[in-house]
Amino acid sequence: MDAAKERIEITHGQAAACRTAYSGAVMGIEAEKTLNSLHFLSAGAVSFARGLNDTPKIAALLLVMPHVTPSLALLLVGGAIAVGGLISGRRVAETMSHKITQMNHGQGFTANLVTALIVIGASRIGMPVSTTHVSCGTLFGIGAVNGTARRRTILSIFSAWLITLPIGAVMGATSWGVVRVFYG
Repeated sequence: MDAAKERIEITHGQAAACRTAYSGAVMGIEAEKTLNSLHFLSAGAVSFARGLNDTPKIAALLLVMPHVTPSLALLLVGGAIAVGGLISGRRVAETMSHKITQMNHGQGFTANLVTALIVIGASRIGMPVSTTHVSCGTLFGIGAVNGTARRRTILSIFSAWLITLPIGAVMGATSWGVVRVFYG
């Protein structure tokens, strides 16, 4: 082959688009295939944990309404969570999967597993926690350890948490005040 015609081309992309492959096998089990399957299962565990912890605490708010049974409240909240996920879940997922820190499949599996364990554990003792807050915390930790934490995104998330808590308190107090005036 003519050396002049032979060309080597090097391409590059964003680090988040590149992936680290796990190679090798132990007792005939391929590492990458196994890790990908476990990562998929850990994502399902987070979904289960979210439903276990988030749905009952929101459904409890509906139970103060007359004619709403616990089953109906769970059904309404489950439906609302599904619709909300369809409407803006993609943006939240994009932020959590790519904008907080760079991760490989092993780190993603770890983040999901830790999130699921913490949220399920909190559910077992009746502690209402935010699945998103727990998940972000695991991602912040991974970013701190692997040195790829995106501080601007993390600060933006912290700001949102700091702003929404007092706003929620003020709106709750105001709403209760209005309800008390009319129905009090």
